[in-house]
Amino acid sequence: MNKKSSFIIILLLATCTFTQTSCKWIKKNNAATNEEAEKIERPPFVADSAYSYISDQVAFGPRVPGTEAQKKCVDYLKQKLVQFGAQVQIQEGTVTVFDGTQKPMYNIIGSINPQIERRLLLMAHWDSRPFADQGTIDSDKPIDAANDGASGVGVLLEIARQLQLKKPEIGIDILFVDVEDYGKPEVENSYALGTQFWAKQAKNSGYMASNGILLDMVGAGDAYFTFEGYSVQYAGDFLKMVWGIAHQLGHGSYFSYTPTDMITDDHYYVNTIAGIPTIDIIHRDMSSPTGFWKHWHTQEDKLDKIDKKTLQVVGETVLATIYAY
Repeated sequence: MNKKSSFIIILLLATCTFTQTSCKWIKKNNAATNEEAEKIERPPFVADSAYSYISDQVAFGPRVPGTEAQKKCVDYLKQKLVQFGAQVQIQEGTVTVFDGTQKPMYNIIGSINPQIERRLLLMAHWDSRPFADQGTIDSDKPIDAANDGASGVGVLLEIARQLQLKKPEIGIDILFVDVEDYGKPEVENSYALGTQFWAKQAKNSGYMASNGILLDMVGAGDAYFTFEGYSVQYAGDFLKMVWGIAHQLGHGSYFSYTPTDMITDDHYYVNTIAGIPTIDIIHRDMSSPTGFWKHWHTQEDKLDKIDKKTLQVVGETVLATIYAY
């Protein structure tokens, strides 16, 4: 993921205005929506299950494109989605990474209620960064990517499992994208190669979802999610809805209305190529040099950094969004 800031003054001003408006909207509707949130009938989210799916992924080793771990993990993810009642498709291809070499790519798509026209897209990347370029230890070696990749996948697998218990009234497409993190900041469009591939295919096939949610680094104990710039620009109303639900559920300390810069990762290409208004739930830490989670792209991105409370918060919020949508 190219999490390099592309801060634009005009958008920042628009974002600040939007944030003030959204906060007023939440305050105005708070009494009614609090009651509505409690009344949303939905299955429970079980953080222990999500954690186990993260552990399973990490156990394969770094899921770097072209490795045995990649092959094992794609089979695992397909098997889980089938087990949970999804109609599964594997989108297989070859992509050229930043250094000119070609790597195998497997996008995994699990569809629930495929017959329903109105759809919500849920996505996360499942590959691992092939080098720890933000760290000082073993910076040339791949990382476990427990948070940056596996956490979002684990949350979505648990959501897929729970959707069996109470089928939603909308269609759900769970998309696990590959070759997201095999890029270099200085090489344009070198990140999110699996998503770029998927988005072009989706546009050509006529696929459309009403909205999308990207989960990225949603497992650390100090998680803090903000109003990311592209989410505001392309899916502002939906962003308001999701953050409002999070606050209604008591998760306001995780979901902040603070505007932050634009991030060019998977949701950018879903918005700009596929034309699906998509938001990014991504861990920000503006006190760190990168602006992201302190262990981003380092060898410290391990299973012991995953916090079940954060998984619970994100999982509950997304599940409630599905049934309120």
